[in-house]
Amino acid sequence: MYRMTSGKYTHELSQQCLDFTLSVCMLASGSKGNATYVSDGSTSILVDAGLSGIEIQRRLETKGLCPENLDAIIVSHEHSDHVQGVGVLSRRFNLPVYISHKTKEASQQLGSISDLRYFECGTTFNINNLFLHPFSISHDAADPAGFTIEKNGTKIGIATDLGIATLMVKEHLKECALLILEANHDPDMLINGPYPWPLKQRIKSRTGHLSNNNSATLLKELLHDRLCHVILAHLSETNNTPEKALSTVGNALNKCKVRLAVATQDKCTNLLYL
Repeated sequence: MYRMTSGKYTHELSQQCLDFTLSVCMLASGSKGNATYVSDGSTSILVDAGLSGIEIQRRLETKGLCPENLDAIIVSHEHSDHVQGVGVLSRRFNLPVYISHKTKEASQQLGSISDLRYFECGTTFNINNLFLHPFSISHDAADPAGFTIEKNGTKIGIATDLGIATLMVKEHLKECALLILEANHDPDMLINGPYPWPLKQRIKSRTGHLSNNNSATLLKELLHDRLCHVILAHLSETNNTPEKALSTVGNALNKCKVRLAVATQDKCTNLLYL
């Protein structure tokens, strides 16, 4: 349900979800499109919009979320599975788009956007009461970024589309309550799979994608007592399965009480409240 306040729709949360700092939902994750919804209840953003505009609207609505309630779109890098719907949504709902200069120069498919706001990796910026810190990641794009998003000491981290987890990545992802980590491929499935060898080499490279094994190694270094949720993202539909990703990365959790889930291409994750 929604109520109108100051000319804007506000999501009416069920009683059990009233006491939260941040809510997160991955609308889609994979090589065909990526989009993540983050809100503090008054400010709502999308990190990437790699599906069509109408499909992103549809997926928001399946979770009881109103696209008119969005405040901004943040772009991690220029690949089409992250920007396909950015221009359309920006124009349809008059949304500002936060993007780095190099990524904008490489994103010819965005079309005309009236409100562009530039960020630099390494420099924190805010959207109302949400504080975002973009950090450089290792991927074959012009200026790819991961993000932490923080409100009142609650922090989430988003690190997908990265070939290696650098010391910088590990440093920024420390002390998160929720982590969205790439678990793109199972190494054996990739090597023995149908992709041509040059593509296999790209995926395995330092500017490609994290394997399940590498994601597990990264998670071991990031575990702490206040970590509640880990969502595995950008799984390959050809070179991975949710079962393999959950099994491999789940081993890193040992007996920690962390909820581990997989984001998929064709449906949204649950709306998580922190």
